[in-house]
Amino acid sequence: MAQPALAQGTRKQLKTANKFFEQENYRASIPYYEQVLAQDPNNAQALFRAGIAYMSFDKEKASDYIYKAQKLKPRVSRDVEYWLGRVDHLNYNFDEAIAHFQAYNTTLKAKDTRKKELAQLIQHSKNAKVQFNTPKDIFVKNLGPTINTQWSEHSPVISQDDQVLLFTSRSDNMNETPVVTENNKSKVKDKKLAADGQYYENIYEAKRINDEEWEKPRSLSTVLNGKGHDASIQVFDNDTKLLMYRNDEDGDIFYSEKVGSDWTEAKKLNSNINSKSYESDAYITPDGQTIYFSTSKYSEDGTLDIYYSTRQQGGDWGPAKSIGSAINTPYDDDSPYLSRDGKTLYFASRGHNTMGGYDIFKSEWDEVGRKWGRAENMGYPINTPDDDTYYRLSPDGSYAYLSSYRIGGYGEKDIYTINYIKNVTIRGQVFSARDSASVIPGVELVFSGKQADNTALSYRDVTKPGNGDYQVSLLSGRTYQVAVSKDGKNIETQEFEVPISTNDSTTIVKNFYVPYVDTTSQVALNNIYFDTDKYNLRPESITELDNIARILKANPGINISVEGNCDSRNTDEYNMVLGQNRANAAYNYLKKQGVAETRMVTVSYGERRPAAPNDSPENMQLNRRTEFRVILGEGETMPQMNGGGTSTNSGGGAMMSPSSQPRMTRPMNAAPGGTSATLEPGKNTVKLDDGTKVKVKVDEDSDKVKIKTKGPEGSKSKTVTQNGTIDAKAKTATGEKTKVKTDN
Repeated sequence: MAQPALAQGTRKQLKTANKFFEQENYRASIPYYEQVLAQDPNNAQALFRAGIAYMSFDKEKASDYIYKAQKLKPRVSRDVEYWLGRVDHLNYNFDEAIAHFQAYNTTLKAKDTRKKELAQLIQHSKNAKVQFNTPKDIFVKNLGPTINTQWSEHSPVISQDDQVLLFTSRSDNMNETPVVTENNKSKVKDKKLAADGQYYENIYEAKRINDEEWEKPRSLSTVLNGKGHDASIQVFDNDTKLLMYRNDEDGDIFYSEKVGSDWTEAKKLNSNINSKSYESDAYITPDGQTIYFSTSKYSEDGTLDIYYSTRQQGGDWGPAKSIGSAINTPYDDDSPYLSRDGKTLYFASRGHNTMGGYDIFKSEWDEVGRKWGRAENMGYPINTPDDDTYYRLSPDGSYAYLSSYRIGGYGEKDIYTINYIKNVTIRGQVFSARDSASVIPGVELVFSGKQADNTALSYRDVTKPGNGDYQVSLLSGRTYQVAVSKDGKNIETQEFEVPISTNDSTTIVKNFYVPYVDTTSQVALNNIYFDTDKYNLRPESITELDNIARILKANPGINISVEGNCDSRNTDEYNMVLGQNRANAAYNYLKKQGVAETRMVTVSYGERRPAAPNDSPENMQLNRRTEFRVILGEGETMPQMNGGGTSTNSGGGAMMSPSSQPRMTRPMNAAPGGTSATLEPGKNTVKLDDGTKVKVKVDEDSDKVKIKTKGPEGSKSKTVTQNGTIDAKAKTATGEKTKVKTDN
């Protein structure tokens, strides 16, 4: 006997649920459908209709219910393919949605008016797929449970100081849940609930605590909130006046003035704005002379269009004019809002290339044509497959507020902030992981990532001489692959996650610790640097050369190549001589410090071996340098070397090791004490200060430079440099011959 009683109770609950469903009071129907499903989990009709009802509150559950209903009963409704398309679209399954819409279309007769709607829905899914696959670098953030509830929150209005938020909610004082009984009519008469079973819209105010938190909202006075729907639109005149919506005569625009901490009784705008048709939203320009508003007055099918009106003499609003066909479509166009300079119009539309429902669009003012330009969809993730409306800029224009129903929210529509993701400064040093203390200059760091639309991003810097610092400015909110290399050889690649930043002043310190061991030695011969177009030694260069001299004296078996380099400011020929003079300056100083000239050769690379691109003053400084490279015999490696009483340095510069090569009696490329002179293209001859003749042949095509020198006392040398390789022969005045070949 218990089973028939249970079935009878289920039938009664299902009847009540269906009654609310047919009244489109979906929220009220859900508890009754759930009671049916608790007793009969495979009730296909309850699953199907509950799924449709959940589409406004829980998209994932809606999909589960409708798909389960179809599986249990393929013909649960003749419209099941339509609703599967709708729920798939809302859940970002755009290809599946298109397939369901097309399947449903085949069931309709040729003249069925629903075919036009289906064509539009299919186009929405196509639009959504394009926008979703090309997202913008935008950070969308929910304002949180203090503002948002299980009900609908929308129409955000922010004060000029960004400290007070007015908004509209369908909750009851933000903390009560309506109890809906089968006899819903009595509730409507009590004015507690609207016909759809939810509370009427009311206006609330919340004060900001900090960037992340708001005080508990308070309902504004009963004078401001009427018996039906009331919604916030805009504060203007230094926050002393409020533009608002009230569902009077199918919906009109009102305004109220602030007295003390409260608002006066709302007054309706004149008949050039309001009509017996639906007026939903508006915006008054900062000068108070123009109002843009949305109305259904002028459309044949009751859809909304955007119009504007200007103040007449005497201060009231004049006749309305259409904003133009670039903005208005055959579908709803609503919620106009202008940037502070009046050059950008933001609005919500169900037309144009929407992703589905309302999307946010923008249009730029054409000064020449005196009209608004083509509407541009603001893209995903500002827009979603569901309704996205009430886009409002913050007072300084740096971010925006938006009302939207999207996955992950608290209920129906929630209020969100929209922030463009900004660049951040990443700075730090590169250390040797061996001791976590030794910095490594001359390390190249390449940060590789992707924009939201998968466009490649790449940022580069080289750690600076001495302190090993680097600095890059890169787009935040993503993970980068950081390739760390030195002298063209990759050391390792690390992942570095950069958090989202929505301001322009964020700096993050990131040090890298890499398994770098310089195979040339444990003792560094660091580069020295020069001023533009100069080859005189700086004070800090003297200090470094003193250190090199000590190291060379402590390691008497070492020969070095002293290599001059330039930035790209002058001609290649000029820079070859300038580079030689820079090498000579170091050579001469080391010779005076007691380093035998037979242990040193000089070479100029001019501008041909840049350490960094010549695209900034900092990088050009890296290129104005003299390097010190140890000359190795064939098959030799770099052993541990004596630092000559100085502390070792694992960061940058050339390294030392013994060599089995014969000692050289003169520098191979030029005699010391050279002078600057411009070389002519092809074969050129220059006479240096000490009488040494230098013949230079520059081969532009192969990057090959041949230099011959002849000293006044009879010494000779011939050096060929190509792609970083030195091939040198020298003969001293006494006839001693030497050959040296080095790799890059």
